[in-house]
Amino acid sequence: MSLPLSRRDLGLLALLPLAGCAAPPAAAQRSALGGLPDFADLAERVLPAVVNIAVSGEARTEIPPEMRGTPFERFFRDRRGRGPQMQGAGSGFIIDPSGLVVTNNHVIGNATRVTVSLQNGRDYQARVVGVDELTDIALLRIEERTALPFVPLGSSAAMRVGNWVLAAGNPFGLGGSITVGIISARGREIGAGPFDDFIQTDAPINPGNSGGPLFNMAGEVIGINTAIYSPSGASAGIGFAVPSDMARGVIEQLRNGGRVERGWLGVAVQDLPPEDVGRRGTAPAARGVLVAGVERGSPAARAGLRQGDVVLSINGDRVDTSRALVRTIAAVPPGQTVRLSILREGRPTDVPVQVGRRPAQPQG
Repeated sequence: MSLPLSRRDLGLLALLPLAGCAAPPAAAQRSALGGLPDFADLAERVLPAVVNIAVSGEARTEIPPEMRGTPFERFFRDRRGRGPQMQGAGSGFIIDPSGLVVTNNHVIGNATRVTVSLQNGRDYQARVVGVDELTDIALLRIEERTALPFVPLGSSAAMRVGNWVLAAGNPFGLGGSITVGIISARGREIGAGPFDDFIQTDAPINPGNSGGPLFNMAGEVIGINTAIYSPSGASAGIGFAVPSDMARGVIEQLRNGGRVERGWLGVAVQDLPPEDVGRRGTAPAARGVLVAGVERGSPAARAGLRQGDVVLSINGDRVDTSRALVRTIAAVPPGQTVRLSILREGRPTDVPVQVGRRPAQPQG
């Protein structure tokens, strides 16, 4: 498979919307048969905080071929005379005992009703706190008088290729299930958007696992299962999860304000290989990002950035790729000023830029 994928390929990638445990269980760290870990205690501890999510509303799509003949098919069928048509279901997890639930934005879509079901059989009508389409994250709230089981977010940056992981969720609408595997790769770009930075895993992930947690061996969520690569719609051993380190800031903004605000410069950028950067007047081994265009009236234009400038660093931190530049600026609160170190006609200079608010559909 070549990456990034085309828009057509993404039709295969997006998981269809079938859509409290902080201490590492000792048994999960011990070896079992053949030196493999035993996941039983880990699963027992985390599953109470993993939820099933059912959404309803007016149907917009036909039953996907890969869902026909499966238990999930009933969620797509028109239940005339028995309430609204079911659109789908997925997975999620509770991150706070007060009832905050994380899932994928594509799981809830434009649903008019969202039902969250716990492993103990309790059902709750959920309120959408906020969504972020660019990272495919949604935050829900359910109301319960007593403290709910929850799972903490861990550090995705601490994960290494080859580490064991456990995926939990609601595959094919069957209810709470777990699968295990390893981290297959990090930093995957699959053409989903400007903030692609997926964890790849071979833990089997199927339709309905969307929005469910990917755990490390300490019972911490290090990813949100979001997409698969599959010609059939079922697991082919290549699944993708949004890293917890990316999700953490998004969740916090949704929790506090119901929306995510990102920084924006208003430039079109492209990568420059080291040899091209060297020809422009810096060390041959250096990398940089070429400003290919500046949008009129944008923060970059007001700061005096020009087409042909080469950005080398932001506030002293090097940026080697256009994607890294976009992510770095997006993480800056709108209104804050950053210092860009650039090359202009072979000469190094610094340009202060007051970062703007990223529009819904930026032009640059």
